[in-house]
Amino acid sequence: MSGQPPVITVDGPSGVGKGTLCQWLATRLGFHLLDSGALYRLTALAALRQGLALEDENAVAAVAASLDVRFVARADCSPGILLADEEVGDRIRGEDCGAAASRVAALPAVRAALLQRQRDFRRSPGLVADGRDMGTVVFPAAELKLFLTASAAERARRRYKQLSEKGIDANLESLANEIAARDARDAERAVAPLKPAVDAQILDTTQLDIPEVCDWALKWAIRRLGLMENP
Repeated sequence: MSGQPPVITVDGPSGVGKGTLCQWLATRLGFHLLDSGALYRLTALAALRQGLALEDENAVAAVAASLDVRFVARADCSPGILLADEEVGDRIRGEDCGAAASRVAALPAVRAALLQRQRDFRRSPGLVADGRDMGTVVFPAAELKLFLTASAAERARRRYKQLSEKGIDANLESLANEIAARDARDAERAVAPLKPAVDAQILDTTQLDIPEVCDWALKWAIRRLGLMENP
């Protein structure tokens, strides 16, 4: 242990269950929460609201550096994302924000602007950090690194179910194509490509339900962080 508050990083592509797991772990352990993917979505949303071109790297980086954001871990694992005290959890989960976030995340100046901001979320008693490069770039010395995966078909099915439950029309094939394209962009980008840390615990969630994923993660946290398991 480093003497600093412990960090659990949870990386992986979209649709593998990172968000739900991180909300659950933060609530269960009493840790703070960082949704790094939301930071990029929030930057994209704020930039779009200001009418900025997402290719304007310096302008978008300035937006990233001045974000007023808080993440709230809730027992029901619902989004608790506040931008200047406005709840925007549902808004930034839209497909438009997701696509825009992937574009701004590839901009080095934006990543630099958000890097220290992300590290500043590390506070006592600990932090659960959700993202794509938490264990490789942001917290390379994290006490526990998890990397979640799932098949593209299963992730498309999950997203289709989420949208359908909200009454939003979606096409399963189109969702699968969008997921594959985003995976390729994230894995092939020059800056912080999506990949597991060499010391990460890899968990394929394709055939697992949420309680099973949470159970595995909690067992690893207890073992690696020396925590006592509470009922």
